[in-house]
Amino acid sequence: MTKRGDTRGADRDNLPAEAEAAAGVFAPPGAEIEGIRAYGGGNVHETFLVALKRPDARDFILQRVNTFVFRRPELVMQNIGAVTGHIRKRLAAERPGRRWEIPGVVPARDGRDHWVDPEGSFWRAAEFIRDARSLPAVRDAGHALEVGWALGMFHRLVSDLPAASLGDTLEGFHVTPLYVGRYDAVLARKTPAASVDVRRCMDFVERKRAGAGVLEEAKGAGRLYLRTIHGDPKADNVLLDAVTGRAVALIDLDTVKPGLIQYDIGDCLRSCCNPLGEDPGDPDAVRFEAEYCRAALRGYFSGAGGVLTAEDAARIFDSVRLIAFELGLRFFTDYLEGNVYFRVTRGDQNLARALVQFALVESIERQEAAVRKIIDDAARGR
Repeated sequence: MTKRGDTRGADRDNLPAEAEAAAGVFAPPGAEIEGIRAYGGGNVHETFLVALKRPDARDFILQRVNTFVFRRPELVMQNIGAVTGHIRKRLAAERPGRRWEIPGVVPARDGRDHWVDPEGSFWRAAEFIRDARSLPAVRDAGHALEVGWALGMFHRLVSDLPAASLGDTLEGFHVTPLYVGRYDAVLARKTPAASVDVRRCMDFVERKRAGAGVLEEAKGAGRLYLRTIHGDPKADNVLLDAVTGRAVALIDLDTVKPGLIQYDIGDCLRSCCNPLGEDPGDPDAVRFEAEYCRAALRGYFSGAGGVLTAEDAARIFDSVRLIAFELGLRFFTDYLEGNVYFRVTRGDQNLARALVQFALVESIERQEAAVRKIIDDAARGR
């Protein structure tokens, strides 16, 4: 369910006491805990890796869920259980010719899929996928191809899982016009500190807001429809085999829900095709790498098979441009609200992140003709 790190040699200095208690709740009977360490680089939850001494016991990921973001964490766990169970059945029946894993939920000792500590914090655990790693940004076209393949594989495996069978754990998530409305509401009650970067973001939102409804309008017209989506298929949510570099898992399933598949594809490309990642030192150096786009889409269509319709494929350019705008808007709105959603290490980090995404939008738009050709070629298998 999360990403980078080592499993051993962990000390427990500076860990919250609740993490030790929670680790004991999820550790299997008779398995002594060898180490607990903070793990990964997620923006939402507190995440730890719990290493066990017993050789037949599998290490696990432990998370304190951010219930400000996920206000119905029990429903999140129901969705995760439904999706992981469905994918495991598909994998058992199909037996793909390469390594592909789905991290299972680790039950608490009482058999439940979560534990609420005495202070009211919501904890859950998932199996740790060994001999795999993720990277914060795509490093080359081969990496982009694997990230695209992972999302295509996921979409294919859940293509027969009805979206209506899942709960909507984040109402309004990836509905871009709603984020514009939230931004307007925040701006109406807060006067942002005057700065060049704040003004730059505000001006950008005003120029681009008119296109925020492009996918929702297509859905309203019956041209697009809801499916089971991952919701956050960025590059560092794809685990790569530590030896071969091939994708072995798509993790962080908190945002699995009914949605438009275009938001997933757009988010994957947004992440894959920005080699500098979400927190570069200079937002003006950000670019959308067209060759990474070509590789990621080649991988996606290979993994997805015939999941997409012609209308779906025709909307991919709109999707990648829109999702970069949406994420930038979310970062900027969170900055204006005081950084209440995305975790930050400095007060202006979400402002800087917004500038990165807005620069990415501009880079995508400058290459529109080339990117549209890449999309068309990939959809036709060229």
